[in-house]
Amino acid sequence: MKYLQGSILIVAFFSLMGCSTTKSENNEASVVETGELVEKPNFSEAIQGAWTTSYTNEDGEAVTVSAIVTDGYMAETFYNEQAKRFDFTLGGAWTVEGNTFNLTYEFHSGDSTKVGQTASLVFDLKDDQITIEGDDKIWKRIDDGKPGALNGAYLITGRKRDGEISKRTPGSRKTMKILSGTRFQWIAYDTETTKFSGTGGGTYTAKDGKYIETIDFFSRDGSRVGAVLPFTFEIIDKEWHHSGLSSKGDPIYEIWTPRKMLDKAGAQ
Repeated sequence: MKYLQGSILIVAFFSLMGCSTTKSENNEASVVETGELVEKPNFSEAIQGAWTTSYTNEDGEAVTVSAIVTDGYMAETFYNEQAKRFDFTLGGAWTVEGNTFNLTYEFHSGDSTKVGQTASLVFDLKDDQITIEGDDKIWKRIDDGKPGALNGAYLITGRKRDGEISKRTPGSRKTMKILSGTRFQWIAYDTETTKFSGTGGGTYTAKDGKYIETIDFFSRDGSRVGAVLPFTFEIIDKEWHHSGLSSKGDPIYEIWTPRKMLDKAGAQ
C-alpha cells in the first residue's frame, strides 16, 4: 500500500528507517560570549508523554500519527479514527544522546525486517512542539505523562482463570501495554520471529480504581473504534491488576508488570 512507501514514512516521529544522523550542537552545554555556561537540556525527560501529528497520504487520505514515549520505551501508530482505519505501528526501546533520538525496534507491523535495528534522528523541542531535522511536520504535545496513575510501559505476566492466578516471565513473545497520562496502546509481538500479532489504543482515564478506555484504533477489528471499555484496576506490589470485559465481551483478569522491574530482574 502507498502509505508504506519511504516518502510517507519520513513524516514519522521516530521512523526515519535505518538512517544515519549526526548529533546537532544546538543543545550541547556551551559557553556564550558573556562567559555564562548554558546548561544542556534534559531531553530524556522532556520528550516523555504523548505526541501527535498528521498528514495526507498519497491516496489523499488523512493520517493521524500518535506516539507514546515513556521511560525507556515508546510506540508510534498511524491511523484514521473517522474511517476506522489502522495503517501500521512501530516501537521499542529508546535512548537520547544530546538531541539525537535512537530507537531500537522491537516491533514494526509495516516492515518486520526493521526489528532489532536501531534508527537515529535529530530533533528539536521547543514550547511543547517537536520538529525533526529534514522534515517540516510539527509534533504537538498531548500530555506530559500526567495525571500519571498508570504512566509507563508494562508487559503482561499473569492471568487469573477459575480463581487461580498463573504467572510467567516474558520471553520473546510479548504483549506490551504503554500509557502516557491520557493515552494507551497495547501491542502483541515476537522479537525473535519479528511477528506482529495485533494492537489497539486510544485514550483512557484511571481514577479511584476505575480504568476506562476509549478505542481510537484497533488492528484486528476496525468496527471496535469508538467503543468505551470500563475496567477496575489496583496496584499490588507495584504490579497493575486489571479486570473487566475484553473488547469481545469476555471476562479478563490480567497482571501487568512494569518493564523497569523486569529490566532490573534481567527478564527482557
